[in-house]
Amino acid sequence: MAEIQESDNKKGGKSKQKKMTVRVDFTPMVDMNMLLITFFMLCTTLSKPQTMEISMPSNDKNITEEQQSKVKASQAITLLLAGEDKLYYYEGEPNYKDYTSLKETTYGADGLRAMLLRRNAVAVNAVNKLKEDKLNLKISEEDYKKQVSEVKSGKNTPTVIIKATDDASYRNLIDALDEMQICNIGKYVITDLAEGDKFLMENYDKKGELSANIAE
Repeated sequence: MAEIQESDNKKGGKSKQKKMTVRVDFTPMVDMNMLLITFFMLCTTLSKPQTMEISMPSNDKNITEEQQSKVKASQAITLLLAGEDKLYYYEGEPNYKDYTSLKETTYGADGLRAMLLRRNAVAVNAVNKLKEDKLNLKISEEDYKKQVSEVKSGKNTPTVIIKATDDASYRNLIDALDEMQICNIGKYVITDLAEGDKFLMENYDKKGELSANIAE
């Protein structure tokens, strides 16, 4: 609060103009600053960052190129995220001669999710069984997490490769990553779009005209 003090100066019997002295009390401001500091410290503690696990390619040098190619050919699913919420995918190695090898789907439950659940049915059923065992107290929380991790990273589970064009939105990528969690996909990676992937999408939109021209 501010206080105003008035003083009269008289000299020679004549009255002069009153002088006012202003004194500002900053004590309430200190209390307010302490309250603000406490508030921000509390909010910072409560707002913990949410993270998402992303599996990256293995750096194991013992894995040969032949083994990697076999995994890609038999278990890989490549998602191509394009603009205007368009989503394409192909299974195994890309077939540049047949445009129908590239499939178009949606981000809905009857699109991408249905396809992933179909390809990962064994792991999904195993995880659901483990959930029941945990609810019935047959296994502990620690054993549940360990066994779920082993199921998701099994040899027969698919590996999803996610590639996004420059026109794809950030929301498209988040939706695709959400489906990895929902469908119990334990092996997935985000990588750059190749020129061959651009050709596949353009050839698909043109109903195979590009591949026909190359064949001629």
